[in-house]
Amino acid sequence: MTTPTTTTPTGVPDLDGTDVELTIGGMTCASCAARVEKKLNRMPGVSATVNYATEKARVTYGADTAPADLIATVEATGYTATLPPPPAPSAADPRVDDDVRPDDDPAAALRHRLLVTLALAVPVVAMAMVPGLQFRHWQWLSLTLAAPVVVWGAWPFHRAAWTNLRHGAATMDTLISTGVLAAFGWSLFALFVGDAGEPGMTMPFTLFAPRGGGADEIYLEVAAGVTVFLLAGRYAEARAKRRSGAALRALLALGAKEVAVLRSGVEVMIPVDRLAVDDHFVVRPGEKVATDGVVVTGASAVDVSLLTGESVPVDVGPGDPVVGATVNAGGRLVVRATRIGADTRLAQMARLVEDAQNGKTQVQRLADRVSAVFVPIVIALSVGTLGFWLGNGAPAVTAFSAAVAVLIIACPCALGLATPTALLVGTGRGAQLGILIKGPQVLESTRRVDTVLLDKTGTVTSGRMGVVDVTAADGEDPALVARLAGALEQSSEHPIAAAVTAAAGSAPLPGVSGFVAVPGRGVRGTVEGRRVVVGSPRMVVDDGSALPAELAAAVRAAGTAGRTPVVVGWDGRARGVLAVADTVKPSSAQAVAELRALGLRPMLLTGDSAAVAAEVAREVGIAGADVVAEVLPADKVATVRRLQERGHVVAMVGDGVNDAAALAAADLGLSMGTGTDVAIEASDLTLVRGDLRTAPTAIRLARRTLGTIRGNLFWAFAYNVAAIPLAAAGLLNPMLAGAAMALSSVFVVTNSLRLRAFRAAA
Repeated sequence: MTTPTTTTPTGVPDLDGTDVELTIGGMTCASCAARVEKKLNRMPGVSATVNYATEKARVTYGADTAPADLIATVEATGYTATLPPPPAPSAADPRVDDDVRPDDDPAAALRHRLLVTLALAVPVVAMAMVPGLQFRHWQWLSLTLAAPVVVWGAWPFHRAAWTNLRHGAATMDTLISTGVLAAFGWSLFALFVGDAGEPGMTMPFTLFAPRGGGADEIYLEVAAGVTVFLLAGRYAEARAKRRSGAALRALLALGAKEVAVLRSGVEVMIPVDRLAVDDHFVVRPGEKVATDGVVVTGASAVDVSLLTGESVPVDVGPGDPVVGATVNAGGRLVVRATRIGADTRLAQMARLVEDAQNGKTQVQRLADRVSAVFVPIVIALSVGTLGFWLGNGAPAVTAFSAAVAVLIIACPCALGLATPTALLVGTGRGAQLGILIKGPQVLESTRRVDTVLLDKTGTVTSGRMGVVDVTAADGEDPALVARLAGALEQSSEHPIAAAVTAAAGSAPLPGVSGFVAVPGRGVRGTVEGRRVVVGSPRMVVDDGSALPAELAAAVRAAGTAGRTPVVVGWDGRARGVLAVADTVKPSSAQAVAELRALGLRPMLLTGDSAAVAAEVAREVGIAGADVVAEVLPADKVATVRRLQERGHVVAMVGDGVNDAAALAAADLGLSMGTGTDVAIEASDLTLVRGDLRTAPTAIRLARRTLGTIRGNLFWAFAYNVAAIPLAAAGLLNPMLAGAAMALSSVFVVTNSLRLRAFRAAA
């Protein structure tokens, strides 16, 4: 989304860039969205996608087009368009406020209109359905109650129909308005010209067949009942759309609102949107981290569960990165801000979620094209139905009832809601589980994937060195070997030294004197009176410590497995061997098993040596034939292409810059959220938690969302295919047709809301 920087003479902000998101007002159905999209796409150099559920248009335009031109085109089509508002003076995003004022909540106005209309319509419908309630002159009371329903209650439909008529278009509202006014007009004719106004007139009610006869029956209950049903459907849609976006609003609400910034050593509270890069701010225990940054002073544990779903707090200290919206669970931290505003991890997550909700699948584009021509076809069918019945000598009221039923039941609203509502719920639920879906096209890719390439470092493994095995010489204590090695290595900054120190345990380590580091070889020093040497086998041997047979075997075994052997000796003897390697994540083996359970073939792809790759593959359960090792970034792309040429649909999971090209080349790219920005940008799905088990969960969620979309579209199409012939055949009372049409839309949004219950695998 671009941001306004200057203002044109027309008062419309001039935007940098060629992308903008417009808020569209006045749309009431899928046909409306299709009309706006069609008009925008006819503009030179403009590509637009209009989403009925979110009431947004994502537009890409060229240098010869201004945002004012886009707005003018939408307004000429009969709708309103506004640019995104400028940043608010406070950090609170207007989208995150769940306590929406009634004036700002479209569902509140619909609720008021629905309740008043319902109170007026219930007696009208009751008198028409129950002959015992039809007292003398009941029809005139029915007219008195029904008139406000038809005029005021159905006014949103009439207004939209008139607006579209002025622009030479017909939408769902045209069908509704025409049907309601036709039923009301017939009733007026029957009351004032026909015999329906006579005192003592009674009228039976049937569920399926219209009443035959002349102008002695009224359809006021149809006009009132249809209006109530459709208003109820609109209200349910408005509520459902708000509920389906709740996950996104909750995501945006995670951010802090105020922050304590250090100014000349003094803490000053300011709104978080006034925070600048390189500002130092304070995070006390229990407070949210205001923005992405790096710890300057202090040590603590940070609870990242709200943002990533990871249940275990992460220990941080000076130099460690922290992410905005996470919670400080321990001590006081001073953090230097590195990213603010739209550049933060939280803002990027929200933007990805919203972008995904604005897109359309190929099948939804087909539905949009169908709904755009559907209304004129339905009007023609209604006129044809009227002519058919009259031409076959049927009573006028029978012909009229069938024609009105066709108009009312055929509204294509459910078609327009099928994809957006499922996307709203699916992508929102994904964000809660730490899965960011970039667009609806991704959903179609997941259905076809059969092979998953897994990068090793940072994806299957932790990307950090760790001690995976300790072998002690005969008569030596492995714990003492690890403790003395850790004590000596704590003075070194080498990654292997950090792994050895970590393996020594959490107990305080003894001090070191006479510390000496030999570049590329190891370290030596005195610990607790012992002259200790830790390093490569050659360094220990050169230091005068011979390797016993059992330790020599451990060195060879470590090399065969692709691990780095670190020999520990003191007082002229080699005492133990530590095997250091990039440790496999505890969840990787389970993730591979879950991928297999989904019918996918997991393969390991790495630039490391074949020995290292084979050992990692063995630990996680990948067959040796499915390991591709010692590959450069270009070779990773070649591997993807080679599999695609063999007919496979390939997914790639990676985290580094060297994976970015392969992620982009794959049919489906999944990046680890703990990886680089380049990899995340090149991928289709982002796994925020950095846990490989999220990959099968993401594929399951994407498939479930796509299945929901397809189910919605199937039932929406099937409903119209089945219902229109029944209505044309005179087998549906128009009031029941209105109820059925409203319920079809409610079914679609309710079916989509089932995605909120999606759970990750145990």
